[in-house]
Amino acid sequence: MRLRDVNFPSIASSEITPEDVWLNRRQLMQGAGLGALAAVGMTPSAAATSSTLAELAAAAADCDGCSTDESLTPYSDAISYNNFYEFGTDKSDPAQYAHEMNVDPWSVEVGGLVNKPGKLHLEDLITGFDLEERIYRFRCVEAWSMVVPWVGFPLAALLERFEPSSDAKYVAFKTLYRRREMRGTRSFTSIIDWPYREGLRLDEAMHPLTLMTVGLYGKVLPNQSGAPLRLIVPWKYGFKSIKSIVSIELVDKQPATSWQQLAPQEYGFYSNVNPEVDHPRWSQRFERRLPSSLFSPNRIQTLPFNGYAEQVASLYKGMDLRVHY
Repeated sequence: MRLRDVNFPSIASSEITPEDVWLNRRQLMQGAGLGALAAVGMTPSAAATSSTLAELAAAAADCDGCSTDESLTPYSDAISYNNFYEFGTDKSDPAQYAHEMNVDPWSVEVGGLVNKPGKLHLEDLITGFDLEERIYRFRCVEAWSMVVPWVGFPLAALLERFEPSSDAKYVAFKTLYRRREMRGTRSFTSIIDWPYREGLRLDEAMHPLTLMTVGLYGKVLPNQSGAPLRLIVPWKYGFKSIKSIVSIELVDKQPATSWQQLAPQEYGFYSNVNPEVDHPRWSQRFERRLPSSLFSPNRIQTLPFNGYAEQVASLYKGMDLRVHY
């Protein structure tokens, strides 16, 4: 699927996909694929020559771990309960203030240990890769979780375009940093050394489940969810899935990451979901699946690697995951 003529409007409540429609998503994909494609900004002519959502679903079914039958988190919860400290530390701050971030024009620099360094503009990201829908579990280190249908393409497809050199061992990412548009970075209580930074080992970055994401629920990513480009690494805690990416650099040494620099005893470089390794201030054995409330906490057991052990555990063979947390 290739998306064209993409706009980035704020999403009115009237446009939110009802939960019951998404719970019946197979029928939606088979019977209303073109309408769903139009919802993410495609013109009718572009939609007619592109894959339908039914075809995307079939592709996801062929990808080991790329889908789940678990109930989806309602769209309204997924876009209103977020961590994006550039806009504030409350969960509601990103939805309230992220509209102040300008995402058009946008570009991503790709460099470091690659044979073809360069830049991708927003239109390159949207039209230059075959997009697919994947339904992933999303587990925050704070012990809450979601199930979200993302739209994106494998990070491996992007990296291969720039030809990593044989010396590249890690991938380093940076988030946009514009103080005038990101009120959280101007706060006197800010504890992060901006810009926000994250990293992966190269084999993690090239894994088929690692997704560069441009949409969710068949819509363009809203700003609070990391527009226009974010990373999703479903077997790791959510803070590894860096938002609003402007820089990707391949390096030969493990890169510094924001939360590891801030509190290395709490947030390791790997940050694989591991119910056997507690956060120093809370247990990781259980999680609160959204939506939840005080009287209906929706508490479920956390799975190793967030349920993706079959696909990714081999990446860490021989490693002590209590040491390399």
